[in-house]
Amino acid sequence: MIEVIGALFRWLQLASNMILIGGCVFLAIAARANTVLNTPWVTRLNRALPWLAGTLLLGLLGLLATTTAQATGVADNAWRPGAWLELLQKTRIGLIWTMRAALALLVLAMTLYIRVSRKARWQYVLCATVAALTLAAGSLASHSAADELSVTSVLPYTLHIVLASVWFGGLPAFLSVLFAKTRTQTGEEVDRADIQTLKQFSTMALPVMLAVVATGIIVTYRMVDTSYAALTATSWGWLLNTKLALLAVILVLAACARHLWIPALDQSVDGATTGGRGLRKWVPVEFVLGLGLVLVATILANAIPAKHAVIEDWPYPFRFSIDATWGGVGMMIGTGVGVMLLILAVGAVILGRSKRWETKWRIAIPAILAVCALVAALPPLATQAFPETYRKTPVPFDAISVANGAALFSANCVLCHGPQAKGNGILAKTFPIPPVDLLTEPHTAKHTAGDFFHWLTHGIPGTGMPAFADKLSEEDRWDLVNFLHATSRGYQARLINPYVAPNQPYMAPQNFSYSTHDGTSGTLKDFRRQKAIVLVLFSWPESQARLSQLRQADATLRTTDTVILAVPLNDLKPQDLAAITAATPFQVTTQGAPEIARSYSLFRRTLSNPDLAGEGTTPNHMEFLIDRYGYLRARWIPAVDGSGWADIAELTRQIEQLNREKEIRPPPDDHVH
Repeated sequence: MIEVIGALFRWLQLASNMILIGGCVFLAIAARANTVLNTPWVTRLNRALPWLAGTLLLGLLGLLATTTAQATGVADNAWRPGAWLELLQKTRIGLIWTMRAALALLVLAMTLYIRVSRKARWQYVLCATVAALTLAAGSLASHSAADELSVTSVLPYTLHIVLASVWFGGLPAFLSVLFAKTRTQTGEEVDRADIQTLKQFSTMALPVMLAVVATGIIVTYRMVDTSYAALTATSWGWLLNTKLALLAVILVLAACARHLWIPALDQSVDGATTGGRGLRKWVPVEFVLGLGLVLVATILANAIPAKHAVIEDWPYPFRFSIDATWGGVGMMIGTGVGVMLLILAVGAVILGRSKRWETKWRIAIPAILAVCALVAALPPLATQAFPETYRKTPVPFDAISVANGAALFSANCVLCHGPQAKGNGILAKTFPIPPVDLLTEPHTAKHTAGDFFHWLTHGIPGTGMPAFADKLSEEDRWDLVNFLHATSRGYQARLINPYVAPNQPYMAPQNFSYSTHDGTSGTLKDFRRQKAIVLVLFSWPESQARLSQLRQADATLRTTDTVILAVPLNDLKPQDLAAITAATPFQVTTQGAPEIARSYSLFRRTLSNPDLAGEGTTPNHMEFLIDRYGYLRARWIPAVDGSGWADIAELTRQIEQLNREKEIRPPPDDHVH
């Protein structure tokens, strides 16, 4: 119950704040004509402004009470000012609420001053600005700010809601003009200044709405990320779809008002009457729909974003994917036809306006062309989907999982898929449909992790792919999925060489946990935003000379905020470990080394040495340069790449190249998709 009450208070304070902004903007437009400020509808609006400010404060107070109850988990705290005060003093939400309340009090004072003073345009502009700041302060508690509190993350959301306020908040003022001054059936004369105000507001509303749509796309993209399937399989997605449906109807009504009804006010008596009736009939509908849209937006702002939502069961037998269908003849033809039809639809809109087609044809022809474009383009983009298709992997993409998946693959899959998953196992030719090449072909890019999990669980009818649900646990099946993705990434890594490609964070390697000879333990992620890493996979005694060189270079590398982490590729005897670590300033991994070595050996391939035959050969020594954000940026394999980093000065130059780069976002998570 407290959640419902809280949502109503959020809607109340948001709607009143938006109407304050839009109303003041509308009055500022009207103030260009001084005579307008003396009309009855302006007087009514000026009287309503303090009430709106008071409603805003009431909504904020109710929001504080319900937030306190929800944050503490005690419903009775909604009625305890002491609990409110504690929330205000000890939480970021309380600080943001205090800022909003202070600004709302300032807005109330300004509206009271406007009511009793001689009206001027600057007063409305200032009041709208402070009201916008009140609304903008609330965006600091949005999902955008929760993910990353920065100007680039919060600004699009702030602009989106403030610009929406200019349109939505101005509708009540727009209505007050319509019902006070537009031509009535009795033939009352039209006030030209009021009509000019309506025109100016309508003209301004078009770019404002375009900006609202643009900022909305940015905000939605950040809330959806890459999980576009969540738009049709989560409550957040359906709320967004509802919001978009309401917005579509509102945009149609706004277009009719701008292009049909408002221009009619300047025409003949009959035209002005028709225009006035149309506005008085449909603008109230637009405002009611706007109220509904604000309510949906309020609920949406407090729902779990799509990118964090869990899709356990995909409800449709298909999904749309460019990656999975790209290159097919049907896809290329269908997409081409769809694009052509969309171009024709845009051309029909332009031609209809220039040739002054009848309204029904100006709407019907582009609409039919757009629908035909979708019919032509969407089916070729569809590919088969399963209930598990968008299920997020519960097992992290780390070295332990990949190493376990490699062992499971060797025990269960090699006979058919071959030792390197190339589809060339000894039984491959016995099947009517040969196993796919999971190494060099981009199957892991075309299909989701959930697709692979489904096939591992249920098999693939009509092929030799068996079901492993009864043989392997769910965790083991996810480990196999992680191994297949790591194998594919390893093949893609053949493009990496000893030289850093500037500002191109190409690949995020799997995370790993480790313990070292001196008792230190941690994970690869611990170094993010702090240090770059030279990860050294070495053999003993083959790498003895290189380790000696790295000991001497350790101090120099530390000055560049880079650490060396050494991982043995073979089992070390106690005396060998003692010899290695005796004078070694950097850390040598003891626990976790086999898993790291097995998973990172998948990055052994190069363009000159693709290593596709047989079981593959792991080089005796490999070094990886991982930047401070967690991306694999360069790799040196002495047996293949020549001298490379044998010259420490060259390695230092690559590290300095990384240090000169601007900050980038770390990899989003440690799960494959």
